[in-house]
Amino acid sequence: MTLEELLEKETIKEIRIKYSHYFDGKMVDDLADLFCEDAVCEFGPDYGGDWVGKEAIRANFARYAEREGPPFGVLHAVTNPLITLIDATTASGRWYLHDLNTQEGVDNPLILYGIYDDVYKKVFGKWLIQRTKIDFLWPKRQYTGFRNFAKENAR
Repeated sequence: MTLEELLEKETIKEIRIKYSHYFDGKMVDDLADLFCEDAVCEFGPDYGGDWVGKEAIRANFARYAEREGPPFGVLHAVTNPLITLIDATTASGRWYLHDLNTQEGVDNPLILYGIYDDVYKKVFGKWLIQRTKIDFLWPKRQYTGFRNFAKENAR
């Protein structure tokens, strides 16, 4: 791995980390700015299906942020980043998600476990999220596995 590749991977890691901080902190406009204009969030039927386009993504995140209580009442803890540079402007990433409720009076702070599966695009020199999906592992299992990147590029 070259130093340039390492720096690109670190820059991409910051996107998912910012995503968690912005969502949990109710900074929805900053969160939406992490996405390409034509991005897609594939969150399954329990979360409204596919959210297509940056404005729809912003609106949906705002709706969910309102329902999750005060800022940082829920924490999206992401770990185990697996980033792959596909070419100069495309990368993929997978992250473990630990979704935790930090509000008072909660007996069990565990909300869910999952895996984010992302596609990143470099647009005008800046890495952004092009597609993201969650494979839910617990308490409800909806696992589809690794994204088939070759199939995705054929769309």
